[in-house]
Amino acid sequence: MRVEVFTLFPEVFEPYLSLSIMARARQKGLLEVRLHNIRDWATDRHKTVDDEPYGGGGGMVMKPEPIFAAVEAVLGRPPQVPVILLTPQGRPFTQEVAWELAQQPHLALIAGRYEGVDERVRQHLVTDEISIGDYVLTGGELPALVVLDAVTRLLPGVLGDPDAPRKDSFSDGLLEHPHYTRPAVFRGWKVPEVLLSGHHAEIARWRRREALRRTWERRPDLLARASLTEEDRAFLAQLEAARRASESDPSAAASSPTPEEPAA
Repeated sequence: MRVEVFTLFPEVFEPYLSLSIMARARQKGLLEVRLHNIRDWATDRHKTVDDEPYGGGGGMVMKPEPIFAAVEAVLGRPPQVPVILLTPQGRPFTQEVAWELAQQPHLALIAGRYEGVDERVRQHLVTDEISIGDYVLTGGELPALVVLDAVTRLLPGVLGDPDAPRKDSFSDGLLEHPHYTRPAVFRGWKVPEVLLSGHHAEIARWRRREALRRTWERRPDLLARASLTEEDRAFLAQLEAARRASESDPSAAASSPTPEEPAA
């Protein structure tokens, strides 16, 4: 995959891109990231890339000319690849969107700054707008890195375990199950016995139930879109029944299907 990043601060990207999984993906030739400084396409002697908004108001707005010039110089006119603007007004970035972008052999990311970009960039240049959350950052560089990271680990050959992305949180609509590693006992807290049993079917069942439980507790909204079996639904019904019972009679909480968590 090739990704073109258009930004006023290309130096923000290189340290992260040079470490860990991102670095290995680039070394293997699975990912190519090309950084383009929008200011290089400004035509005045001060390399101006922003101006005051028409109609007044605080802040500055990124001018359309350098952005159009940069993108079209690199990608042609009109660009033949997806051009994505990172903005709080975009569609929410999810694991599903990451999978969608990972299918693209070539795409472009525009990292805005200041109060945003001239609306004509949205209307006539970008093909998609993405937000990484309902909050405002100083610029689009961090969101662009988030998108790059999430998409890169989905590329075939990037991770050591090719099935790893399919096991991550959100991949099947659920949060991921708890993880444990050595030692088996730490400060008196024990790893659940089932994980030490070597019984793979029981381990898989435990992990599925704990993923369901964690999602039910922390992100119940995800369950409406998750792919659930009849066994999953029965387990969730047990959890809900136990919750209702504990609300009416706290002593009934003991009958809840509890996880095999470390004991203090």
